[in-house]
Amino acid sequence: MYSHHTVRAYDDELTYLTRKIAAMGGHAERLVDQSVAALVNADVSLARKVIEDDALLDEAQREIDDKSILVIARRQPMAGDLREIIGTIRIASDLERVGDLAKSVAKRVMVVAEGRQPISLFRGIQALAELALTQLKEVLDVYASRSVERIEFVRDRDNEIDAMYTSLFRELLTYMMEDPRNITPCTHLLFCAKNIERIGDHATNIAETIYYVVTGDQMPADRPKEDKSHRVTLPADGKK
Repeated sequence: MYSHHTVRAYDDELTYLTRKIAAMGGHAERLVDQSVAALVNADVSLARKVIEDDALLDEAQREIDDKSILVIARRQPMAGDLREIIGTIRIASDLERVGDLAKSVAKRVMVVAEGRQPISLFRGIQALAELALTQLKEVLDVYASRSVERIEFVRDRDNEIDAMYTSLFRELLTYMMEDPRNITPCTHLLFCAKNIERIGDHATNIAETIYYVVTGDQMPADRPKEDKSHRVTLPADGKK
């Protein structure tokens, strides 16, 4: 991962940053998984736990930022080492945002749980979350192995998430048109779906950062987005 340095403490500092990112990644995965489980099962207690545990990710990001700044000031890294440290800061920021998005989903649980909804309303959310979590796990595996040949595959999966989100957006709108009582819960589920879709975007950001760290090159920035929910229009007469 790193070239070995004559100062052992330098290697230890870089290894610390890598391990801290791995720990953050595992915690972010758990928060996403638990927030969706809380939403589907109307588990308010679990939702509160997610909200509280997000503070651990915030603290971890602060520790990484502080440690990274100290390493840069003390060691004056060059080339690959400097990219590694800057990449660590970027990835920590993305993982912290993943935690914020999971917390946002958890906050919706309290409202949705007040009036229990049919499980069919949650199936799309579950499927979207599974895809986003798979992407996040894959990109964290790439970070651990530095297998850059897998990064394009990870990034392309974001298109699948966008397409599923657009489909879910349409489905929830249909529920809302069929029964006005669905409007409030479906509105909250739409916000949850968008948060989960954004988790996929952050996983993609991490993949691009890893590519830069390993190769020193930037991946093409003109990646098309397939989220077409903004194009959805409601019929004038309210019928499907």
